[in-house]
Amino acid sequence: MKTLVIILAMITGFAGTSFTLKEILQPKPWPVPDAEKTRVNPIKPDASSIADGKALWGTHCQSCHGKKGLGDGPKAAQLKTEPGDFSKATTQAQTDGSLYYKIIKGRDDMPGFKKKIPENDDIWSIVNFIRTLKK
Repeated sequence: MKTLVIILAMITGFAGTSFTLKEILQPKPWPVPDAEKTRVNPIKPDASSIADGKALWGTHCQSCHGKKGLGDGPKAAQLKTEPGDFSKATTQAQTDGSLYYKIIKGRDDMPGFKKKIPENDDIWSIVNFIRTLKK
């Protein structure tokens, strides 16, 4: 009987731990200031802008986010947080301003790209390319 109680206590403890671990692995909310959410993309999503964004994506984003934005890049497995799936409706539902803000600021494993990609138009072109990744 004592052994059974110990085993049940261990199972309960493991179940609680795995639930907590699952919560930890869930992406935490990424707040974006209202002023940034409403920022309008000044770059028309034409073929030239999308091609520029795709080239920049290949240089700066693909290693973590993957070629098609599925979060399956070669460096993704090394990250503490999931890089996210840009084809999902939840990502595509974000405003252009929100995506722009997240690219320039970064957080956790994702660096901010304000210094690496100093031209605002280039960041907006990446946003335009991200829009092509939807399912």
